[in-house]
Amino acid sequence: MAVAKKKQEGLSRRASGPLSKPVSTLTVGALEAALLAEVPASDAEGWDRTGMTVGDPARLVEGVAVALDPTVDAVREAASRGANVLLTHHPAYLEAPDAFGPASSVAANPGAGVWAAVEGGVALIALHTALDVSPRAARVLPGMLKLAFKGQVLVPVARSRRKGYGQLCTVRPEDDPLTLGRLAARCTSVFARAPRVWGDFSRELDRVVTCTGSAGDVAHECLRAQADCLVCGEVKYHDALALSQAGLCIVDLGHDTSELPLVAVLADLAEHAGVPRERISVIDQRENWSYPESIRV
Repeated sequence: MAVAKKKQEGLSRRASGPLSKPVSTLTVGALEAALLAEVPASDAEGWDRTGMTVGDPARLVEGVAVALDPTVDAVREAASRGANVLLTHHPAYLEAPDAFGPASSVAANPGAGVWAAVEGGVALIALHTALDVSPRAARVLPGMLKLAFKGQVLVPVARSRRKGYGQLCTVRPEDDPLTLGRLAARCTSVFARAPRVWGDFSRELDRVVTCTGSAGDVAHECLRAQADCLVCGEVKYHDALALSQAGLCIVDLGHDTSELPLVAVLADLAEHAGVPRERISVIDQRENWSYPESIRV
């Protein structure tokens, strides 16, 4: 029974306690190479920064912390846990900052995250859009929302039609009929946050598209694919207004809410690359913001 409970708790156990020093020959450079073998940088968008932006490739991996965003706090938390690698979804920056210096956040100084990483001896590795289009990431939202995903994506990458943005899913027979209201309630239950919803709650759904992060081109491709509903991280207001009037239901989860589950994928990738499970730590960034109505004043 104890073994089953431990397995069920999953990643929550990885975040407990400081990390010990390794007895390992895995270097930071070898870790990066192993990650990019699974999630190739060639699949990423041209404007993206994929792989290591800060770090010494020759240094041995002492521990890996995983998070959605490489904030200054996340870098310091990684170092405090004994991790000398912070593996994140989002990169530290897209355009190189003009200067690097100490600050409480990258908003105060865009180079603050890099400064904190160098100061703390923490390498920064990000996978971002290369991970977004991967088959590993494609299964996450459909699996969490109990939708049937058969491998078709609406916006494939140039190198492979199996990889891309927007997973076209169908409703499982046991859930038929699945209304927009039921799907929205399921999203609230799964993510513990109420989404923003466009459409008639009584509308019965058959074809649902999922997309982590910004919907981008996927939103308009949904109409071409005759999808009933798009579940995404975020969609621009005017796009949502036009698409909903064209008959597409939209469930806007919130950018970070839709991508936080990818942190578990990052942890699995690190373990697959050769980092022992006990040296992988998850930094919880679920409470970066909150709903005012959920707080007693």
